[in-house]
Amino acid sequence: MLSKTKVKYIQSLGQKKFRQSEGMFLAEGPKLVTELLQEVPQKVQEVYATADWIAESGDLLKQVNCVSVDEAMLEKISLLSTPNKVVALVKQFEAADNIELKNQIVLALDGIQDPGNLGTIIRIADWFGVHQIVCSHDTAELYNPKVVQSTMGSIARVGVVYKNLAEWLPAAKNEVRTYATALDGMDVTSDKKIKEGVIIIGKESKGVSPRLLEMANVKLTIKRKGKAESLNAAVAAGIMLSHLTSQ
Repeated sequence: MLSKTKVKYIQSLGQKKFRQSEGMFLAEGPKLVTELLQEVPQKVQEVYATADWIAESGDLLKQVNCVSVDEAMLEKISLLSTPNKVVALVKQFEAADNIELKNQIVLALDGIQDPGNLGTIIRIADWFGVHQIVCSHDTAELYNPKVVQSTMGSIARVGVVYKNLAEWLPAAKNEVRTYATALDGMDVTSDKKIKEGVIIIGKESKGVSPRLLEMANVKLTIKRKGKAESLNAAVAAGIMLSHLTSQ
């Protein structure tokens, strides 16, 4: 069983200020927790799980402190509306000081405020082999529970840092070309595949900010054939990466 103090501590990580002060976050569900244990076991501090999940996981739990809890306790500590067998207490990842740009494709996210969108973009980046994302400071917090869950484990493989993009992009342009989504841009399907560069994705409502658009070497658009006003930012990121990344 968990003490009242431990339960209160776990519950506190539902709030951003406590996640920041403690440098911890929660991961939930068999798939996500399993991926974290496989990819970054040193980051997983403790696991709280039902007896059946512990029995199923076997050797995966050998190097981590694992506490068996019943369904009632799981419901107390879970941040999900429907708890799913396991909750893990995880140490936050170190943000990279220097971002490698040469021979890399990097996503720059301008004001992506929806947590589900950010988590899905991280997962999409992982699918296309993109290892680094640079976010503006007004982008959703990486360790928001909705972001973490939406990554489906890709949070362990894709580095995410937060920077002032207007200050970072000029230096990045000295090393690689920059691409931005824009309504008046060139059709993305007509551009060549790239092996390196920064791809800027803007928020669904307003797109990439004018200041950042001016810094882009190339403006690209996803041609509309129907009548929808806009594309979800995560969908747009997936289409851009699908057309631009080398196979």
